[in-house]
Amino acid sequence: MNIAVFASGRGTNFSAIVRAVKKGKIKANLSLLVCDEPKAGVIARARRAGIKVALVKREDFVSKKEFEEKIIQHLEENKIDLIVLAGFMRLLSPEFVNRYKDRILNIHPALLPSFKGTEGIKDAFDYGVKVTGVTVHFVDEEMDHGPIVLQKAVKIREDDTLQSLETRIHKIEHQIYPEAIRLFLEGRLKIEARRVKIIS
Repeated sequence: MNIAVFASGRGTNFSAIVRAVKKGKIKANLSLLVCDEPKAGVIARARRAGIKVALVKREDFVSKKEFEEKIIQHLEENKIDLIVLAGFMRLLSPEFVNRYKDRILNIHPALLPSFKGTEGIKDAFDYGVKVTGVTVHFVDEEMDHGPIVLQKAVKIREDDTLQSLETRIHKIEHQIYPEAIRLFLEGRLKIEARRVKIIS
């Protein structure tokens, strides 16, 4: 199977996936990085790993539809079976999501459905909850929504700073995202009534 990672930032989850592929924990080809930000650090990571990069900038297209059509062209050319969102800072259209229904995973740095949005770690920290965490889920038409694959809780300590919490959250991300991808590739994720059942 062929995987495409979509990312817009530093790419630490991308690198975690690369490591899992190299170690044989993910038995698939990481065939493509799709990035919309030319200055993103993830591009250098992909090039060091020898992975093809498709830089698709939204401003180069008149409409979101044309932007996504270009991405789809790259996906089809590379025969992509699974899309993995790893800090991709654009919402995909319902048409795009439906085209790849149940084949798009996302990771979110909070325990969904709490603290949706781009500042999940900060929002949980500022709110003062005692426990936050990480969620991997299938993508549907709504932001940070869709059937949950895996979650792992992270306690917020009394002496935590936002930075120390971010560090621990990212460490958990790098553990459970490759695990969720592995489960998908092994055919062990079954969606029933909007819930994900993990087949043993």
